[in-house]
Amino acid sequence: MKQQVSLREANQNFSRYIEAVERGEEVIITRRGKPIARIVKVSRLREPTAAQLRAWNLIKSSARELNIGKVIRDELHERGTRHG
Repeated sequence: MKQQVSLREANQNFSRYIEAVERGEEVIITRRGKPIARIVKVSRLREPTAAQLRAWNLIKSSARELNIGKVIRDELHERGTRHG
């Protein structure tokens, strides 16, 4: 489950939100209504698979060949479909 809280609320009740993250929840922190940070349980983070690394390298090489500038993985992720 996701929770969305303001930065002020997160600061005032940080322990409560860390406990929620430990239970497997995701906490999105906002500033003036816009998401600025996401807190997730460390066990949810993982290294990319070999197939994901090959795909990323293909994207980067294609970008160079097409002369479209620097491709930033995190920007692609944020605009793409989220899994998990």
